[in-house]
Amino acid sequence: MKTLYLIRHAKSSWDDRDQTDFERPLNKRGEHDAPLMADTLNKKRIEPNLIISSPANRAFSTALIFAEKLNYDLNSVKTDDRIYEAGLRELISIVREINDQYNTVIIFGHNPGLTSFTNLLGDKFIPEMPTCSIVGLELDVAQWNLVERHCGKIFLFEYPKKLKIN
Repeated sequence: MKTLYLIRHAKSSWDDRDQTDFERPLNKRGEHDAPLMADTLNKKRIEPNLIISSPANRAFSTALIFAEKLNYDLNSVKTDDRIYEAGLRELISIVREINDQYNTVIIFGHNPGLTSFTNLLGDKFIPEMPTCSIVGLELDVAQWNLVERHCGKIFLFEYPKKLKIN
């Protein structure tokens, strides 16, 4: 059994129109929501063995906030360029390449890829993952390279508005 958490980056800023999409930082709401959502995992005593993030500023910033709250070494947060603008093919490749020594993994990324990936793996349909949402999947596999369509059971779906923390 492997556990995968898919987390969409927190709300980002569109204030500086000269910034590329890749460079956009978190806005005030994102800076507020990320630590509170991270506390949701912390209260459940989630201890990730591996955190992988899109290198985009807003996703990586969200990952670092979660890592700090979860007492995960900030220097151990990995980035994978494929997560930025990833579709199903890229996301399943990334997951299938995870070393089997890791049982609990968190991936930080973007929509629409994360929502599509959640629906590919999970047993319930989620219409959209809002910003800073968390989906927890229990994957019925012993090895990451065996991950396939509908091998997961969604046991967690939380997002800021659901928790009324905005």
